[in-house]
Amino acid sequence: MLELYQFELSHYSEKVRFILDYKGLAYRKIEVTPGIGQIDLYRLSGQRQVPVLKDGSEIIADSTAIADYLERQYPDKPVIPTDPKLRGLTLLIEQWADESIGLNARKVMIDALNHSQSFRTAFLPSSVPDVVKTLIGAVPNELLTVLGQGVGLGSDTIKSATEAVKRDLASLCFLLYDQPYLVTDHPTLADFAVAGLSMYLKFPDGNYLEVPQALKGKGVPGIADIGTFEPFFSWRDRLYADYRKPLLGSPGSSGSPNTINID
Repeated sequence: MLELYQFELSHYSEKVRFILDYKGLAYRKIEVTPGIGQIDLYRLSGQRQVPVLKDGSEIIADSTAIADYLERQYPDKPVIPTDPKLRGLTLLIEQWADESIGLNARKVMIDALNHSQSFRTAFLPSSVPDVVKTLIGAVPNELLTVLGQGVGLGSDTIKSATEAVKRDLASLCFLLYDQPYLVTDHPTLADFAVAGLSMYLKFPDGNYLEVPQALKGKGVPGIADIGTFEPFFSWRDRLYADYRKPLLGSPGSSGSPNTINID
């Protein structure tokens, strides 16, 4: 069986999970423990970042490389068109999603965690005592803002990232105005990249991810909760309903991730 080494909350891993589900490929999710698990991942793949796909003796790192491998090795239900122009457009949109939506969504999500107590506490598992949630929620926003500046997420960086995300979402709303998918009449890598990498902007409302229940359907205030971008998120939710498999919940299935186990 295919093995996907991942973080459950990695939006680049979500991009790959979309493709695996669309192609109907059975796979096992293996959750990499930050820190020590990434050292083991480096021994396996030569790098510390997720996602990494293991297919027998084949080890493929990076979501784009994984998509290309799956397309070559498992050609049923292709996600990359063969027509040169459509293929080029698909790959261009994927790269744009990786480098613009993916990177900027992470920044605005971190900023939202700094400034929204309700969003911050929604990330905590239900098992966390209410008193701890209250303490975490009560951490002054100003303190978290200062800490953000210390890791390169100052106000100018956040402003630029927020403006870029809003431009990207507006552009996607225009592209999807009178067509069901971004490139062709069926989903492609472009659609799955955009859908997966927008996860931090608004988490899907459904049983697709191992996240706290309070986080499902929630997202970055000022982006996820305004009507301007509702056409995009409605489109993305349809992709989830049509092509992402809900969690099965049984150990070893594609639903519940195992801890890292490198041979």
